[in-house]
Amino acid sequence: MGASPSDRLEALVSALVACSAEPESPAWHELAHVITTAAHAKDTVARLWSPATRSQRAETAFWRELALEIIRSAAHDAATDSALATWLRRHPPPSSRSAVTGHVSGSTANAISGHAVLHGPSVQARDIHGGVHFHPSSEATGPRSPVPHQLPPVTARFVDREADRRALDALRDQWPAHAPQLLVVSGPAGVGKTTFVCHWLHEHASNFPDGQLYADLSGHAVDGMSRPASPATVLEALLITLGAPSVPASIAQRSALWRSMTSGLRLAVLLDNAFTAAQVRPLLLGTPTGLTVVTSRNNLTGLRVDGASVHRLQGLPTESAVELLAVGGGARVAREPAAAHEVVRLCGRLPLAVGLASAQLAVRPHRSVSALADGLARGPGAIDLLQIDGEAVMRTALDLSYDVLPDESAALYRRMGLLPTDRHDLLILAAVMGDGEQSPDAERAADIAVHALLEANLLEETGPDLYRFHDLVQPHARRLGEELEDHGQRMRVLRRFVDWCLATSALAESILTPSHRMSGHDLPTGPVAPTPLNGPEEALTWLATHRNGLMGAVWHCAEAGWHTSCWRLTDALWPLFLRLRPIEMWIDSHRLGLEAARRSGSRSGEGRMLTSGAIGLRSAGRYTEAVEWYQQALEMAMVDEDVRQQAQAVSGLGHIALDTGQLDEARDHFERALRLRESIGYRRGAALSRQRLGETALVSGDMATAVEQLRRAASELKELNETYEATRVLALLGHALDRFGNHDEGVRQLHEALTLFRAGSARSEYWEARCLEWLGLAAESRGDQTESAGHYEAARNLLRRLSPADAERLDDRLRQL
Repeated sequence: MGASPSDRLEALVSALVACSAEPESPAWHELAHVITTAAHAKDTVARLWSPATRSQRAETAFWRELALEIIRSAAHDAATDSALATWLRRHPPPSSRSAVTGHVSGSTANAISGHAVLHGPSVQARDIHGGVHFHPSSEATGPRSPVPHQLPPVTARFVDREADRRALDALRDQWPAHAPQLLVVSGPAGVGKTTFVCHWLHEHASNFPDGQLYADLSGHAVDGMSRPASPATVLEALLITLGAPSVPASIAQRSALWRSMTSGLRLAVLLDNAFTAAQVRPLLLGTPTGLTVVTSRNNLTGLRVDGASVHRLQGLPTESAVELLAVGGGARVAREPAAAHEVVRLCGRLPLAVGLASAQLAVRPHRSVSALADGLARGPGAIDLLQIDGEAVMRTALDLSYDVLPDESAALYRRMGLLPTDRHDLLILAAVMGDGEQSPDAERAADIAVHALLEANLLEETGPDLYRFHDLVQPHARRLGEELEDHGQRMRVLRRFVDWCLATSALAESILTPSHRMSGHDLPTGPVAPTPLNGPEEALTWLATHRNGLMGAVWHCAEAGWHTSCWRLTDALWPLFLRLRPIEMWIDSHRLGLEAARRSGSRSGEGRMLTSGAIGLRSAGRYTEAVEWYQQALEMAMVDEDVRQQAQAVSGLGHIALDTGQLDEARDHFERALRLRESIGYRRGAALSRQRLGETALVSGDMATAVEQLRRAASELKELNETYEATRVLALLGHALDRFGNHDEGVRQLHEALTLFRAGSARSEYWEARCLEWLGLAAESRGDQTESAGHYEAARNLLRRLSPADAERLDDRLRQL
């Protein structure tokens, strides 16, 4: 049930005294967040923490008074209680110190200096007699999601930037302890903002033990092919990365959940390639323990009102730029210093442009630096436009790089530019490179062509056989593809890309959701082979990696009039929508797919788009529109006498009624769906209908019906190897049994479900927390408050990140014990 108030007070006083001795430590900076939270709830905390009063902080009496007020605030304010518990857990008082004075007792002490912090059980002693025993906390533990490390890899070709590193260090050191840390690194295209920030953050990785997150805001997408990423989309991806079981529909709710889930975390977030301050603002952290770094070609002065410090990145110092040029130019650079200086001047000392020039010298070992300088100087309007954004130099450098490519690499470069994707898989590159069947020889040829593009700095490798263009390189490749490839070739390249998306998406669907495949709609075999996917993990990773390109393929099919491919690709992406929950993509793709199915004359496709799309609308909380889609699907299915589709639409209507509290209507819909599914022998569907009936009965308090329906659903889903669904039903059944009076069996089922939710194919932290809460309720009903408190605390600790509202509800339960 936790420490007594007096124990907690003494622990806090001791921790405050120890912390005050190191005012530059992470613990001191994080303390400001706790005190700010407490001050919102209790004015006396704010008064004590004023600059005038804080000057007395060397006196133990001051710390005791402050600690007492914080404890009082925590007793009445859940936010303060949570922040205080987190801080004490991260920075416990030294066990060998007095809770009042902080003085070390005894004649010998071992000290840890600097900013070092010990987490978890530790022993510091001179002599030990007898055994030492560690007793872990009562919180249930299990496998947790890995700490995210999403920063792009750093490049070996990185020079200088020492002054810029010191500047960012100084900005961070000067930051107020109570304020969220926000840095903006701005500069022209090609100046190396992302590379520099990634190097700097990698150097400071130890300061962010809770992870490093990365989001590309696509702020300077060009040629109308794409748009800056919406804050809602970016928040959705970040929340999923942190393990949110569901993502709210509105951007305000997503932003609030993002701040709640990151509260107190020592986390670094890189928001790359931002366009406006408005795009960034919903993504900001609300905690002083984290750091947000934004890169942009714009200064984003609007973020100054949010407390941002802006550092503008200039071109490299001349000698550092010459050093980078020498990476590819070697001794020629030293032999022609004046020409080398002219090259880097024409490149604006921008790392990307200088790197491209360096690659030119590397691939043409007999070319002089003077000849390279002459070539750059002949670029139309290069010097004038350089003062705006450097893009003329980039274009000239890219043209020069392209001109010396081998024919195969040049052709691949042009065709890659035509593809509506931000990630390029080696297999699709092999498909678009030639006109014949794919083969090992075609893959080897593509690999050789890709290698030349990598060497010329025209392409970046982001993973095994996975590549991307730099922001400024992709429009150059697209322009050449549109100018130099004839219409027929452009259509063949895009057709192969779409076929590859269809084939690999269908393979992922067969692995992740095999029961979803439409009968009689297997994709035809063709010259484009799918990327091999070895099991569920690889299938889901492929979908996550290529999600933008898959949506690009859906858009292209809609614009090109490839209607059948449009709706069939959308349908094959069902496991992407189900597992990753990209709600906006879900809705947009189904709108396009629905129109495409109607234009192609496919009634089965139209019905499928209506029911699947309605689930996306329902998940977004757009119930009225979802009802309209379900009703259209139901009317079509009745005309076509398609019983399975009728049941799907009716079940969807029931789910909306259950979500909106219309229990009688929900029960009627689920019973009708069950009859329809049983009439055609659709066992999985019938089991899911029984689950919904059980949930409805559980909500309405009809425990006998809930147990009956859930027990049968669990048995049937287990027989069908539907592990995740069967485990969810098992947990619901355990809770229902406990509430119905069968405590022993209910608790046993809940423990079984809890084990499955902690590992394996049914892994779910949200459902793990649900099981723990229900086990707490079961223990409380038996009068075992100690066990109940342990379960509630473990569930609350999980839900603090996943669902703050549920965590507050559990805090209330703990206070009532």
